Amino acid sequence: MSIPTQAAPTRAAVLLPWEHGGRNGPREAEARLAEAIGLTASIGLVIAHDEIVQIRAHRPATLFGEGQVRRIGESIAEAEIGVAVVDSTLSPVQQRNLERAWKCKVIDRTGLILDIFGERARTAEGVLQVELAHLAYQRSRLVRSWTHLERQRGGFGFLGGPGETQIEADRRLITDRIARLRRELDEVRRTRALHRAARNRVPYPVVALVGYTNAGKSTLFNALTGATVHAQDQLFATLDPTMRLIVLPSGRQAILSDTVGFISDLPTELVAAFRATLEEVAAADIILHVRDCAHPDSAAQRADVVSVLDGMARSGMIDEGWSSRCIEVMNKIDLLDPAARDLPGASAIAVSALSGENLDTLRATIDARLAGAMQVATYWLAPADGAGLAWLYRHGEVLSRADGEDAIAIEVRLRPEDRARFERDHEAALHAPVP
Repeated sequence: MSIPTQAAPTRAAVLLPWEHGGRNGPREAEARLAEAIGLTASIGLVIAHDEIVQIRAHRPATLFGEGQVRRIGESIAEAEIGVAVVDSTLSPVQQRNLERAWKCKVIDRTGLILDIFGERARTAEGVLQVELAHLAYQRSRLVRSWTHLERQRGGFGFLGGPGETQIEADRRLITDRIARLRRELDEVRRTRALHRAARNRVPYPVVALVGYTNAGKSTLFNALTGATVHAQDQLFATLDPTMRLIVLPSGRQAILSDTVGFISDLPTELVAAFRATLEEVAAADIILHVRDCAHPDSAAQRADVVSVLDGMARSGMIDEGWSSRCIEVMNKIDLLDPAARDLPGASAIAVSALSGENLDTLRATIDARLAGAMQVATYWLAPADGAGLAWLYRHGEVLSRADGEDAIAIEVRLRPEDRARFERDHEAALHAPVP
C-alpha cells in the first residue's frame, strides 16, 4: 500500500520595487522588504528569492525595466519559483505581462493582503467583507488583461446579435455577487448595531487597542485580561475584534477590545473590511496605540497608523478628536537594552506585554484617564430606594456615603451619559431633603 506524499510547498520570490526619493516615504527599504517577506511567509509560501529592485521610473507595461524583467525571470526559472510577489500596486496589464515574461503566478501587495485576510477571517462579517474586497479587486483585473475572456458567447436567433464576450459575462456575474454580498452585510451590520446598543446599556467604558500589525496587541490584550486570544509573532495573526473585561486598580471595570493590525499602503479594497474594528475604535472611551519600540521602523509604523486614523476621521468613520483619547504604549521593551528603556515622550508608556513589566503603570494610567472623564455628583436617596442605590454602585464609583433617617447622601463619580440617565430617572434625588 503506497503512502500518499504531501505536495511540496510553493516556492516564492519577493520583489520590492524601490525608487530613491520617490513615493516610498520614510520607510527604509530593508524594513519594507522584511515586512513583505513576513506577509508572504504567513500564508505558507517558502521564500526562495528576495530582492530590492532599484527603479528609476515606473514602466506602464511591466513596472520594471526590460533588463530587470529578463534578469529576474532567469532567477525565477533557476529557483523553480511558482509565485512572484511584487510589493507594490500592479495594474492588470503589468500583472499579465510579468506573468507572461516570468512564466509563473504574479501577485501584488493588494492581492497578497487579500489572500491573508481571506485565510484568517472568522466572523460572518469578516468573511463577507473579505469576499467583497476580493471581488472588487478581481473586477478591476477584468480590463483587457486576459485574452481567454475575449471569446464571444453566441446569441439566439436574430435578436441575439453577436452575443456578449466572456469578459462581460464574468464582470456581470461579479457585479451580481457584489450586490448580494452588500445586502447580506447590511443585515449583519444591523444585527451588530443591536448588539452594540445592548452593550451600551452595560456600565463599562471601552478601551480599544490599535497599532501596526505584529506590534504585540494580542499579547498585551492577554496580559491585561488573562484571556487566551491567539497571539503569534506573525503579521495579521488577529483579524476580528475580540472583547474581554478588565479590572482596574480602583476596582472600576472596563471592556478591552483587541483589533486587527494596520499596515502601510493598506489596499483601498480592504478599508471597508476594517469596519467592524473601526466601529469599536469609534465607540471607545480610550484608544491605546500599541507600538513595537524595538522595531527599527517604529516611527514610520506610527506614522502609518496615524495616517489611517486621520483618513478615517476625514471620512466620518471616527471622530476628529480621536487623538485626545489616545494613549501611546511602547511595547516590547524586553527586547531593548536596559539602558535604552527610558524612551522619549512623557505621554508614552513603555511596557513589555511578554514579561509584564510596567503593566501596573499602564492599568493605573487607564484608570486615571477614565476617572478624569467622569463627573462627581451628590445625590440624596430615600432609604427605601434600594434600586437607585444599587444602580449608582453598579454604574459609578462611590466616593462617600452618609446614611440619615430621612435620606442617604451619596457622592459618586459617574460617566456623563450615566449621570444624565440617572438624573432623568431619579429627579427627586437631585435636591437635599428638607430638615
